[in-house]
Formats: sequence, C-alpha cells, structure tokens
Amino acid sequence: MGDLLSEATIEYVTSVKTWQFQQTIASPDELINLFNIKEIDKEWSFEDFKKSETGKWTHDYHRYPAKFIPQLVEKLIDEYIFYKDAYINDPFMGCGTTMVTAISRGFKASGTDINKVAHLITKVKSTPINPEYLDRKIRQLLSKLKFLDENQKAPFDERIWPLVPRKHIDRINYWFTEKNKNELGKILRVIYDEEDETIRDFFLVAFSHILKRCSIWLQGSTKPTRTKPTKNLKKKPVKPYEAFRNHLKKMQRGNDIFYDEVPANIKENLTKYLNIKVGDARKQPVSENSIDLIVSSSPFVTSYEYADLHQLSTIWLEFADDLKEYRGEFIGTSYKKYEHKRLKSKIGKDIVVKMTKKSKKMAKEIEAFFIDMQEVFDESFRILKHGSRCCYVIGDTKLRGIDILNAEVFAESLQQSGFKLDKIIKREIPLKILPQKRDEKTGKFANNHDANSEAYPIEYIVIGLKG
Repeated sequence: MGDLLSEATIEYVTSVKTWQFQQTIASPDELINLFNIKEIDKEWSFEDFKKSETGKWTHDYHRYPAKFIPQLVEKLIDEYIFYKDAYINDPFMGCGTTMVTAISRGFKASGTDINKVAHLITKVKSTPINPEYLDRKIRQLLSKLKFLDENQKAPFDERIWPLVPRKHIDRINYWFTEKNKNELGKILRVIYDEEDETIRDFFLVAFSHILKRCSIWLQGSTKPTRTKPTKNLKKKPVKPYEAFRNHLKKMQRGNDIFYDEVPANIKENLTKYLNIKVGDARKQPVSENSIDLIVSSSPFVTSYEYADLHQLSTIWLEFADDLKEYRGEFIGTSYKKYEHKRLKSKIGKDIVVKMTKKSKKMAKEIEAFFIDMQEVFDESFRILKHGSRCCYVIGDTKLRGIDILNAEVFAESLQQSGFKLDKIIKREIPLKILPQKRDEKTGKFANNHDANSEAYPIEYIVIGLKG
C-alpha cells in the first residue's frame, strides 16, 4: 500500500481533484495523510445557488438542523446512477432530501430515522398531492379557523376546545404564553378533525414548523433557550393563526411544483416507490443486495441536539412519553454507553484515548457514536448491490481541544465493513443549516458571539464501493 499511496499522492498533487483507491486497504496513517492533503473541490460547494433553488419544491416545508441541499444529492445521483429503475436509500433520512430527490427522478426510495418528527416531515415532503384537492382542503381548514383571524369580524368561537397535550403540559407552559398555547390548541383540534391522513399530515407539518416562532424560544439560538422577559422585547412570539396560514400557503406552492415534477407512475402508486420507517439506521427495511446508491448525512458526535431542537414538535404531537428516554434512542447521544461492544477503528480509539484525559464522559460518548456508525456501515454493506456505492456526508470538528476526525474514522470503518474506499470529496458548506460555533471547553454549540471555534467549517463526502 505504501508504494501505491506514494504514486497516487504524486498524481493527486499534480492536479487530480478526487482520490480513487484501487483494491487495497489504507492504513490509519495513510488515511490521515490523505485527508490532510485533500483540497476543497469548488464544484461541490454549490455556492452560486440561491435559497429559492436550494429550497425548491417541498424542500422548504420545515426547518431542520444540518440538512444538506438537494443539489448535492442530485449531483451524486448523476455521478453514479445511469438507469431508470434505481433504488436509493438513506439510513439517516432526516427531513427527506434524499427521498424527495429520488422520487422526483422516478426512483424507488427507502430510509429510516429514529426521530418521529423527521419521519413525519419526510413522509409529507415526499408525497405529491393533487393541487386542486389540496387547495380545497386548505380552504376548508382555514374556514373553520377564520374566527382566529384578527382581521375578520367573526366572533371568537368557544365551541372549539383547545387540544393541548396534558402529559407535557409543564413543558408547553414553559415554552408558550397562555394565549398562544390556547390558539395553537384550537388549530391542532381542527387539524385532527381531518379524516384524510395524507392531508392531516400535511397540516401537521405546517403546525410543527411554526411552533418555534410562536414560542418564547430564543429565535437566534440553535439550542433550547428561553427569551429573557423584558419590557422592550424586540421579537415577541408570532400569532399562531397568521403564521400557520402563511406557511400553509407556502407549502401549497411547493407542492404544486413538486406534483408536476414527479412522474405519473409514482403519483399513482407511491407506496410501491416510497418505503420509509421510524427506526434504527442499523436496521434498514430492505432486503440484502437491493440498493443501488446510499446518500446520507449522519448525525455528529454527541449530537443529541436533534432530539432537543425538535422537542416542541415532539411534545405537541405526543411523539414521546419521556423526553429523556427518547433522546437516548438517537445515535450520537450522550445517554448511551456500551460495555460489551468494542470500537474497531484505530483512529477512533486514538481519539477516545486523547479525550479520556480531558473528559471520561465525553470519551464514552464519542466511543459509542463510532461503534454505532460501524454497525450502520455493516448494514449499508448488506443492503447494497455489488458494484454500488454508499456516500456519507460528515464533517470533522474539535472538542475540548481534541480533533474529532469523524470523516477519517468513517473512511477507516467503511473499509472494515468490507467497502473499498472509492472517493473522498472535500467541500465547503456555505448553505448548510448548522450551528457554526462551539465552545471548545464544553463542546456545546453556542451563539456566534459566545464561541471560540468553528464547529463544521467544511465537510467531506466519504464514498465506499461494494466490490
């Protein structure tokens, strides 16, 4: 491998933008060196795309942390798929970017996410609805809620009793004013009166999206922080009905365009083409040797932020009885410690050893994350067809002064799962919705003016080939 790496390195330095391995396994030192010499590929930054383009169709239905843009998925599909009946998978489907892109191309799509909010968003974003039918349903809904419109003269309708989940009432009272809580409850009550599940879910995504703006969650914060009560509060919680109505209309416009984009055969039989589940990334709902391409952006080390950032939706839609237990199901959380599983990656082990000197707790979190991801890669190898690829988008970061080489560990772990390391792409992420700063001492995400290090200034696409 030493001779091969030297020749390839020379070739790379002389202008090659991407790295391609042959049928050999790179050692940890060779991998680290490879990532060190890797240059940013501007073709994968997509910095010239406008928000209207990255949020096209249904992609702007719901805010979601760390989502990648559809152009990235489209480019990977263009690189590796050359036939009409392809099957695309995403084990961490998040808000469904890969699913929507696959469906728009006429491909089958499957995936999982342990986050029930993510599953709901993906389901709705991937489901084209007949525009005339959707328009009629939206009009009916807003007609029932018109008494909430302060611009209308309709009397306040006390017959609609607010539907406010009692099991999480303390958390709801913590995050919402009494007025907004009751107004949201009335909207939710009317939504659940809708009998068509597809339409009801569409309404629920709109409802979920507006919750943060209608709460006293500090709007500029990526972590759960309440706005401090002051007399001169610049940004008060928005009025639920107005926010809900406006976002419904925005979603409607996105659906109409998406509906025209999706092939007729998929619209007529969506269940044949879309297979998504609430579930563990390590157990995909497909048979072995069935997938043509995996495109996924995995969670990051200690990234329990997913559960926390969606807690408003989780409590209102009653997706979890116990929030702490729910967090523990997420890969990358701080609530999971293994006693009988061992980390295979040598790079990962070195990171854990270094972190142990700083924080034993954080070292265990990192170790659990890499163990979980190794099992995800094992599952990816099981479901992919021979000659097909998995593409994992991941960034490196720093915690407690220790370099957390996520991408390097992924590259090593993919090889340990049986993949050949096919290509590594280094890209800037100017458009990715990510908290951009960390506090180096605590490792927690923070507001830009409070933090002292970049969290994920660049990221990699690590591509494995099942030979």
